[in-house]
Amino acid sequence: MTERVRVDKPNVAHVTPPGLDLHAPYTSRLSARSALYTELHQLLEGAYRPLTQGEYRARVVDENCLAKPSKAARAKTWKELKTRYRLDAEDPLFAAFWVEWERCSSDAERSLTAYVFFALNDRLVAELGAEFLYPLLRRAPAELRIADVLAFIERSARSHPETRGWSDETRRAVAQKYSASIRDFGLARGTIRKTSVRPALYGAPVRLLVRALRLAGVLPLDLVQARAFKLLGLDPTEVIDALGEMNRVGALRFRMQGDVVELDVRGV
Repeated sequence: MTERVRVDKPNVAHVTPPGLDLHAPYTSRLSARSALYTELHQLLEGAYRPLTQGEYRARVVDENCLAKPSKAARAKTWKELKTRYRLDAEDPLFAAFWVEWERCSSDAERSLTAYVFFALNDRLVAELGAEFLYPLLRRAPAELRIADVLAFIERSARSHPETRGWSDETRRAVAQKYSASIRDFGLARGTIRKTSVRPALYGAPVRLLVRALRLAGVLPLDLVQARAFKLLGLDPTEVIDALGEMNRVGALRFRMQGDVVELDVRGV
């Protein structure tokens, strides 16, 4: 089998993001704060290059670019942003995200790209996206209920025993902040009662998923049917057609003949 799939750092060793790692544990980081998408947007806005972790920390903590009221609040925000978004130019997944963030042509495309990146870095968010949110996106508008998120976490206790140690308060906080985050990323509408919004097909989030799957060492024929595309409301059987449409509009280059896959997400 031959292939041609390019990423920005082709010589980087395989890096499997937590959202794609079947052995990664669930975390309760959402119990403290939501996805902090607004803060991420503010931090990245106007930058002409990705920064090192130290430079991002200096912007948040020392320069107070997010206008937090105290140094303690700035330090806490930095800690939570760093764990959610891997803010470091030397991190290959963040570098891939940065490239696609810069190529976004609308706020909707940018928020969906950030959602994909957030899910790639959090196994619970990725699983909720592929199993819980996916059918709601397919039949949007459909009600997104906190009770259903709680039920998902409860059912996951067998395969993810770490959730058994979470208090009822922690579980509810995770479910509430997950729902709020989904709305912030543009995949739901409403405050008290939220309903799903099916995303449009954009180039940047699709390319980011391709880059992440390649970084994880996924083979090309598996890549074009990857379950991870459910994050975008795409059934795995639809991915090839979606990539074909992306090729047609010039968002990437894709061709598949038999078991030969040509996929270029860089210079389009």
